This record gives sequence, structure tokens and C-alpha cells, in this order.
Amino acid sequence: MKPNTIAKRKELVIIMIGGTHMLQSDRIQFRKMVSEDIEMYHKWRNDMDVMMTTSPFLDVYSLAETRDFVEQVILHSSNSKCYIMEAKATSMAIGVVSLINIDAKNQNAECVIDIGEKEYWGKGYGGEALRLLLNYAFLELNLHRVALKVFSFNEKAVHLYKKLGFKQEGWSRENLYRYGKWHDVIHMGILKDEFVEHLSKDNQL
Repeated sequence: MKPNTIAKRKELVIIMIGGTHMLQSDRIQFRKMVSEDIEMYHKWRNDMDVMMTTSPFLDVYSLAETRDFVEQVILHSSNSKCYIMEAKATSMAIGVVSLINIDAKNQNAECVIDIGEKEYWGKGYGGEALRLLLNYAFLELNLHRVALKVFSFNEKAVHLYKKLGFKQEGWSRENLYRYGKWHDVIHMGILKDEFVEHLSKDNQL
């Protein structure tokens, strides 16, 4: 089927085919999560290495619990958008990206990213995925602000977010107990104008 709508930018291609959005950049593509992804997501959700730097709760979930979470919270949410991240070269699912707590009236949301396949860690896929998600949030959904939370010990993530233009807006002191001690949770945010300016400086628009 031929695409009926194509919108292109340096980092973003949105192709609408039969009402399904697929977002693409150089190495990755997003597709909507479906019920068939539950077992794969369950594997990532129970991998402590994956969840250690992103989840405040290191619980172990049953498949039934994960199924309920995906079907009730992810697939049928009215204020979030969740996508499976795929490596374009192989169409292999490598992680999940989300816009959650979307506030249409005030045009803001929170973003979350998890790369579940560890062989893709440290290769720039997280930054590429987040830039693609921000492109979509600001230039297609017309959001005004996107926020995130990051654990203070995750210094690589903090560096990446600052590099993409996020600013530290505050923190929750000693809000997380991990590795035998207390850590802060850092609150960061970026405005649409800041993101567009950042892309322009990098010659990416």
C-alpha cells in the first residue's frame, strides 16, 4: 500500500499507512505496541539490568501481571503514546519509548525510554530514539514542554539529556535507595522553542 501522507525532516519521517504511524530516523523506527509484544516486553520488564537505571520499583512480575499492565495502562490509555523501538536494518525490537501523562490543554507530557536489548546499549540508540520522540512531540503533536525524571547515579543519561537540550528544573532529594545508598531523582524539562533552537544549532532542521 502506498503511503497516503509523508512528512519529512532531518531526523523525522512520519508515514501514515491505513491510519498507522511509523516514525523513522537513520537507524531506528517506531511502531505502536500491540498485544503480540507482551511476552517480549515482559522479558525486558523482569530484567534487573534493564530496569536498574529507569524503574524505581525492582519488582518481579508474572506474565499475567504484565499482560494486565500492557492491556490496561499502555494499549488503552487516553493520555499516553507508547511505541516499540526497532532497529531499521533488521526490524528487531530493541526497546520501548513513551510519552505519558499527556496534557492536551497545557500541551505538555513526560517521556520515558528503555532499551531492552543490551547489545544495543552504548551505541547511540538512546539518543537517536529520544531525539526522534521529541521531534514527534514538538513538531507533530505541537506540545510546548516535555519533561523526564532520571536517577542521579545515571550520569551517562544526565549527560545525554543535557546534550539534547534538557535543563535541570529540580530534584527529589534522596528519593531512591539503590546500590546500598540513597540517590536523588533529577527532574528535567525542555520547551519546544529550546528544542527547535538546539536542532538549528546542530544543523538538524
